[in-house]
Amino acid sequence: MSEDGFVMRVHRVRAEFVVAACDAELLGRDLPVGSAGRTVKVSAHFYGERRVSREELLWALERATIANLLGERVLRLAEEGGFIAPGSSGSLGGVPHAEIFALVG
Repeated sequence: MSEDGFVMRVHRVRAEFVVAACDAELLGRDLPVGSAGRTVKVSAHFYGERRVSREELLWALERATIANLLGERVLRLAEEGGFIAPGSSGSLGGVPHAEIFALVG
């Protein structure tokens, strides 16, 4: 088991290679969205349950056509790997969040 604290799941949707990854401790949390009391669940169904190493997550991001990233450590790794620019992420319920789309021309 990895000690890095990342969980990841790869979804293959048609020609897309979708990587969903988050900091492990976020699984199962309900994050508030908007002001109407709505929440979004950080689910193992989407983000996975299997802990992965930094190297495995970077390998998957290299191949991703779409990535959905949630959590401070995951976003820091994505920045270190050059997948997102520093300070370019948003937040979801107060948790750092980024989505990456590869545009193929």
